[in-house]
Amino acid sequence: MVSSSSTSLASAVPVDRIRYNDQGLVPAIVQDYLDGTVLMLAWMNRESLQKTLETGETWFWSRSRQAFWHKGATSGHRQRVQSIRYDCDSDALLVTVEQIGEVACHTGERSCFHQIGEGKVPPPADTLSQVFAVIRDRQAHPHPDSYTCKLLADGDNKILKKIGEEAAEVVMACKDDDPDAIAGEVADLFYHSLVALAHHGVDLQAVYRKLQDRRR
Repeated sequence: MVSSSSTSLASAVPVDRIRYNDQGLVPAIVQDYLDGTVLMLAWMNRESLQKTLETGETWFWSRSRQAFWHKGATSGHRQRVQSIRYDCDSDALLVTVEQIGEVACHTGERSCFHQIGEGKVPPPADTLSQVFAVIRDRQAHPHPDSYTCKLLADGDNKILKKIGEEAAEVVMACKDDDPDAIAGEVADLFYHSLVALAHHGVDLQAVYRKLQDRRR
């Protein structure tokens, strides 16, 4: 059964307009639709792109096996397509997805792009997600000189007091019509709200999902 979302995808992407290479393939960059993390790069041909559009889940063409593969068919880590864009030359695709299970890489990592030099690091995402990751790291590995750790150790009373103070400062900056001050105070409010999320065990992506639901 074809969902309404996949129907809208099929009507939005002109398969015949895509410029495939000499092997009949086009690179597809797969990105998390909530925080922008680049999850993987794979290849599609005309048929796998059509399957993706029709089913609403990603299908690729394996150059090594010379066969179609439905992402997550074995692992369960499927990708529900949210949008597909193609670049100005029509020879590359950007596929935003909801990654089921939060794992896109066959190694078990969230993203295939997790290596720098000899080590592994979380893949880059939007700025709020990066800040939230630092806060959660401080939560897991407390440091006596960390302001974040002190907030978390003091608990709700301190965290909520700071949120109230920062909200009031946002209001005052807006009343003064000072763009730089407004940006700074909103940044402070965002940060302290992220600390509250971490303290209560709420993932930032849950907030993003709420915003996406309201946007729709």
